[in-house]
Formats: sequence, structure tokens, C-alpha cells
Amino acid sequence: MKCSLIMLGTGNAAVTRCYNTCFAVRNGTQYLLTDGGGGNGILARLEQARIPLSGIHEIFLTHTHTDHIFGVVWVVRMIAQAMNAGKYEGTLRVYGHEEGLQSLEMICRATLPGKVTAHFGGDILFCPLKDGQPFSAAGMQAVAFDIGSTKARQFGYRIILPDGQRFVCLGDEPYNERNEALCRAADWLLCEAFCLHADAGVFKPYEKHHSTALDAGRLAATLGVKHLVLYHTEDSTLANRRSAYSAEAAQNFTGTIHVPNDGEILLLE
Repeated sequence: MKCSLIMLGTGNAAVTRCYNTCFAVRNGTQYLLTDGGGGNGILARLEQARIPLSGIHEIFLTHTHTDHIFGVVWVVRMIAQAMNAGKYEGTLRVYGHEEGLQSLEMICRATLPGKVTAHFGGDILFCPLKDGQPFSAAGMQAVAFDIGSTKARQFGYRIILPDGQRFVCLGDEPYNERNEALCRAADWLLCEAFCLHADAGVFKPYEKHHSTALDAGRLAATLGVKHLVLYHTEDSTLANRRSAYSAEAAQNFTGTIHVPNDGEILLLE
């Protein structure tokens, strides 16, 4: 079975018409969940995507912003409850940088019952990664990297898919040249596009240290990638987001451009 990318949410922190950006990479019956959005809406997204909690044994937390971390708290809670009910086998590993995982564990311990947190250090493990450190997730080999955020420390990663393709998640801030070796010639590049460049005066992406669809297209062309996936957008243009963002990115990039909606599945082939 080919791997697939399941976009559970595609919006930025302030959206109300779609869910915050989070996604899962599926390899057979295994899933790597990246972030969880801002709340228990992640549970509905997982259910709609038919992703069973029993198939999630690795979570990657990119950073501690509210629109990424709080959904992970809910997933940890539900998996612990499934463990207590005998409906989850094996270990859950949550990856990320040390500061992010410390914050996540602190929130979990402050808000979740003891019968959940009793699993911490046993069959629920918080696994801190260093910049450039390899790890394994959903049966695939990956490398974590520091994106050099100017706001909160944030990690992205590169995965080698079973067929040899390179899948890169840049996080939700602009690309940093320090990571060129891991990103250049990627088969799949996941890149934030806060808004259209034409709407930069309205949404002010650069003040928030974000990119536009035009910037993402330029980056993809410079790095020589094959597939560009745009996410973490505003939600006022959902009706024509796919066509408008694709057209703007295509001004510089001639590869394949994907602007998925919440719940959309992309085959990684």
C-alpha cells in the first residue's frame, strides 16, 4: 500500500471555518500524527478520516503554540483511556524538542486525571529530539531539524518513505537555509502559506513571520522539489483557496501544487 498524507486541518491559529493545521502520514496501518490543532476538534477529524487511535503510536509536536499543542493533549488523553480499557496495544511515543515536550507534559499533568498520567514514563513516552537527530515513526526513518523560529522554538522533519521518496515538513514558519541539505530536491515539501501575496496588506504575514503562496512557490522552485503542499492559511478565501493559491505559487514553481482542504487525502506517489 502506498503511503498517504491525510490533512486533518489546514488553517492558521485564528481560523473558524476550518481546523488548525495538523496532519497524519499513513504507512500501511501505521500513522504518524503531526500536531493536533487547538482542541478536541482533533477527535472529530480523526474519526472522519477513519484513523483509529490504536494505529497512532507516534506523534510529532512541532512547537507549543496553542493551535498545535492542545489537540495533542486530547489525543494523549484518549489513548491513555484506550489503554485503560484494553483497547490499545503497545507504546505511544511523542517526539519533539525538549522544551516543547516539557510544556506538553506539564499541561497534561495539570489538566488530565491521574489514571491518564500514570502511563507517563511507561507506555506513554515523551521523547525529546535534538537538531539533526534521527528517529523512527510509522515504520519509516526520519530526521528532526530546528527551523530557526524567531518566535517559539520549532522543529520540522524529513521522512524517507518506503519507496525512497523524501517527505519534508517545514513547520509553520518560513524556510531557513540552515536546513538546505535536508530539504533540497525533496519529493514532497509541506510549506506554510499564510495568505496570498496579493492579500499581504490585509493579513500582514511578514509581521507574523509567515509566508505567502508566492513565497512558497519561489522556495519550491529554488529547492528543486517535485510536490509542494500549501497549508496553515487564512480561512476567508476557502471557496476559491485551491485555485487562487495554486495560481500564485505557479508563477514561479512548475512542479505539482497541492492546496488541500480539511480531511483531504493525498497519495504520496
